[in-house]
Amino acid sequence: MMVRFAAVLLACLVAISVAVAQPADPLPSWSDGAAKSAIVDFVARVTTQGGRDFVPPAERIATFDNDGTLWTEQPFYFQLAFAFDRVKAMAPQHPDWKMRQPFKALLEKDTRALAASGEKGLLQIVAATHAGITTDAFAQSVRDWLASARHPRFNRPYDSLVYQPMLELLAYLRANGFKTFVVSGGGVEFMRPWMEKVYGIPPEQVVGSSGVVKFQIGPDGKPVLMKQAKVEFIDDGPGKPVGINRFIGRHPIFAFGNSDGDLQMLQWTVAGPGARFAGIVHHTDEVREYAYDRQSKIGKLDKALDAAAAGGWTVVDMKQDWKEVFPPLATSGTAKETKP
Repeated sequence: MMVRFAAVLLACLVAISVAVAQPADPLPSWSDGAAKSAIVDFVARVTTQGGRDFVPPAERIATFDNDGTLWTEQPFYFQLAFAFDRVKAMAPQHPDWKMRQPFKALLEKDTRALAASGEKGLLQIVAATHAGITTDAFAQSVRDWLASARHPRFNRPYDSLVYQPMLELLAYLRANGFKTFVVSGGGVEFMRPWMEKVYGIPPEQVVGSSGVVKFQIGPDGKPVLMKQAKVEFIDDGPGKPVGINRFIGRHPIFAFGNSDGDLQMLQWTVAGPGARFAGIVHHTDEVREYAYDRQSKIGKLDKALDAAAAGGWTVVDMKQDWKEVFPPLATSGTAKETKP
């Protein structure tokens, strides 16, 4: 009897010790399933010393789209919301805007006229609100806007509408020796002021579209960088692999996107030798966030969804694969980990 009791006690102690030794789930907001398993299995393969798929830390490059991949992009890109609010704030200094399109339509909330102005009108708005200002002053205007602006549906700060599962993924990758980059079609000057605080990604690891910047001496005799109303580089679609090559200089082994604008980045990632991972966030949750894909005007996911099926890429179903979408409001906007 004593022997049997001792054996049972020993088994219990072993079970307890094994449970204690097990690390906490690094991706607690991810539901157990194929997507989570694919991520964890890939990281284990490329980080196991001596394994067939081992990748040295210096080569563990992970790239992420931003809009729709790391934070919400509906009902329209947040940088456009910033530009629209900037027009309203700047209007007193530009009285002619009351009579000039597309500014007149925006100030009068005439959505039909604004839509009729098309891409040309939006570019005029972006140029007027993003140029003729120093890079430092522009960065401060972005920080000020994020501190006060609220999303029209969720009534939360825009930088709180980041995806909790993706914050966990960024931290998980960094904990396993990856260097994480944002590669986005958004403006690089718009993204850099807040990304380190929110994602733990420093400014030098943010690649985005950019306008021409000119060095000059300011009125006070100090040098400044002035933003010009001229596009320099579009980091979207086929521009993403070009941007990765130009600004990162290493081939990613891990990439995540959510739309056709990310297709070429994902194709470029999986085209390299050795183990590769391509992931897509599929917006399927109209209750907690939004549901859209092939027909959407914002974040259209059509060709990339077909490529994922053909290539065996990991498609994350937001409704099924994420237990949570956004962080709790009290703690959102602050990254838990900031190392590269």
